Amino acid sequence: MADRIRRFFKGEVLTYAYILLYIALSSGQIFFNKWVLSSKEINFPYPLGLTLLHMVFSSVLCFILTKGFKILKVEEGMTAELYATSVVPIGATFAMTLWLGNTAYLYISVAFAQMLKAIMPVAVFILGVAAGLELMSCRMLLIMSVISVGVLVASYGEININWIGVVYQMGGVVGEALRLIFMEILVKRKGLKLNPVSVMYYVSPCSALCLFIPWIFLEKPKMDAHGAWNFQPVVLTLNSLCTFALNLSVFLVISHTSALTIRVAGVVKDWVVVLLSALLFADTKLTIINLFGYGIAIAGVAAYNNHKLKKEASRGSSDDSQHVQSVPIMATSTSNK
Repeated sequence: MADRIRRFFKGEVLTYAYILLYIALSSGQIFFNKWVLSSKEINFPYPLGLTLLHMVFSSVLCFILTKGFKILKVEEGMTAELYATSVVPIGATFAMTLWLGNTAYLYISVAFAQMLKAIMPVAVFILGVAAGLELMSCRMLLIMSVISVGVLVASYGEININWIGVVYQMGGVVGEALRLIFMEILVKRKGLKLNPVSVMYYVSPCSALCLFIPWIFLEKPKMDAHGAWNFQPVVLTLNSLCTFALNLSVFLVISHTSALTIRVAGVVKDWVVVLLSALLFADTKLTIINLFGYGIAIAGVAAYNNHKLKKEASRGSSDDSQHVQSVPIMATSTSNK
């Protein structure tokens, strides 16, 4: 009996704890970023600089934990050619996603940004078809139409819509879709198997460099114009640490559950963000049309996830019959997930 209870706590309870940790960290990170970028107390309206800080912090911590203390393991097999042709595009699009997504928080509410992000499967599907990774079908067209209609209805219900913020957010969506396409190419066509920690280790420095160059020209002059940089090191360090913890929580959830679990947890997190943001931020005013449209979009997203999981399951069965294993590559967006 004692062994059964011990196994229960080690299995079920621990798994749910990891899922709740992921939802809490993912939602909290979005709120934390919004507060740092928009609040007058922190006075740090520099999304490019904040994202750069996240990537530098992640790069340093990954190096310390993998090469210094050897707590985490990095998968081998990375070559200079593979890094240049695969990791660099992933790092560049990841930087684009974080930069534009965080910038959108300066113009639109967290809830509306989350609603716009529901259009992600449409962008991934269109780019996937263009890259030869997806096949056009009536079922997928129907799913994409449901998601698009839902996002349009949610946007129609937005009271204080700012088109600059919408453009930034949609740019972040395109960047994330490109990143996912490059990652799928890396796995399918080049056969590299990386766990999320390895992705962080390889991608973070590249993303930091991609962010550093535009930061020099776009935000550093603004920061210099305000005289001495008004940093709050404790707040910014804690914000960066939360970002790193979020990435590790994704690793824990993937290690102890399944692709279905992480996707269901993502949908739950999206609703948590939308509803809680209405309580936490004054610029968030939800309407019935907002929620109705977002509900339609989420239904389409759920259908898309179900379709993808069935496709991956059938592919996995085929691979098992040929004694071939495929490990999905995954990284997280510190502003979007």
